[in-house]
Amino acid sequence: MAENKMKSYSLSEMKDEVIGEIGTPERDQYEYELSMEILGRMIKTARKERNLTQEQLGDLIGVKKAQISKLESSTNSATIDTIIKVFKALKAEISFNVKIENQNLQVS
Repeated sequence: MAENKMKSYSLSEMKDEVIGEIGTPERDQYEYELSMEILGRMIKTARKERNLTQEQLGDLIGVKKAQISKLESSTNSATIDTIIKVFKALKAEISFNVKIENQNLQVS
């Protein structure tokens, strides 16, 4: 009796196959969008932990509720300055990691 074996793939292999390998424009765009989505979720989570409404957070940094809503759903249109103001208003520690070739740089 012949066995029917399915080949299994790692998540990394699937991304390479479906989206493109690391370094390709398609993969870079995917990774960027994923990072922005995660950042938006982090903002929303921190805001809720501080028991703030979107309107209250907006008031703290001088923007409308709609901008906070947009920021939480997609940070693609946000400036780094706005993101930093949001996290400071939330009393959240922020740090940035930048990887250049094989060096990892951290800014806090």
